[in-house]
Amino acid sequence: MKSLNLLAFVLMTVALHAQSFDPAKQPAAPDYSLESNWSALPFRLDEADKIPDDERWISDSLKDVDVFYIYPTIYMSGKTWNEDLSNKKLNKKIDTKPVRYQASVFNASCRVYAPRYRQAKIKAFFDKTNGEKSLEFAYQDVKKAFQYYLDHYNHGRPIIIASHSQGTWHARKLLKDFFDGTPLQKQLVAAYVVGYGFDESMYKSLKPCDNSTQTGCYITWASFKKGYTPLKTELYSTVCVNPVTWNRDTVDVDRSKSMGAILLDFNKKYEGVCETQIHNHFLWVDAHLPIVSSWTVLHIADYNLFWYDIRKNVADRVKAFTKK
Repeated sequence: MKSLNLLAFVLMTVALHAQSFDPAKQPAAPDYSLESNWSALPFRLDEADKIPDDERWISDSLKDVDVFYIYPTIYMSGKTWNEDLSNKKLNKKIDTKPVRYQASVFNASCRVYAPRYRQAKIKAFFDKTNGEKSLEFAYQDVKKAFQYYLDHYNHGRPIIIASHSQGTWHARKLLKDFFDGTPLQKQLVAAYVVGYGFDESMYKSLKPCDNSTQTGCYITWASFKKGYTPLKTELYSTVCVNPVTWNRDTVDVDRSKSMGAILLDFNKKYEGVCETQIHNHFLWVDAHLPIVSSWTVLHIADYNLFWYDIRKNVADRVKAFTKK
């Protein structure tokens, strides 16, 4: 019996050790001077250039604003806590899912920059000790990529920060480290930082946007089916901006006001299908759409549901910023 107990203890110890985060055992760091370490860059054809047939492509040479986009968690399982950027299969999934359907929304008004980074796997959000370390490890890549962007690509141009889910976990820190109360804040058109909680007390000078043309502010929301109240989750906190009205009013907004959603088919536009209302600091959505209408948690579709609304709003804020 003692030998069995000893064996069980050894196995448990090995298992715990295998699960612990060790930065030395994570994949090699990316070199952002290599184009292969960017999912999207201006002046080259990539998934961030995708547009519906009813949209007109605008050359990157005609765009005066940049967007720095940080994608959500796609790394679901693996031997390491953080993604190996040599994983071509995962890179392709990142490119053809979030970059195609989220980063593309900005390409009418902005040059799109989307760095690859050693993102934390989904387990990081359920392991407070190791997960926090893994996320912080991933953030160092994002921070390094943004510094490289500033040093080599920006040249004083206005900036939009865009993100979703884990990307927004990193974007919250990026806004604090680079923009909040710094000279760079003057270059911030807006931050579309979606699908993770924000609290107004997080920043000294950065504030949530209160209307459709305000600049130098941030926009966030987390989508759930109308009538559904989620359990405690980090997807939302105390700030929510309605992506149809672009304010924080809690009125019920008729679906006819929504400009259009895109699901998997880029050439299938769903106009006037999303009724919206801010409720308890998150977004209630009544979406008359295939498949999506049966979901209670609409997190994965935060951008898709309001693709055309976001695209128009980006253009409006860029115009307002240019006038200033």
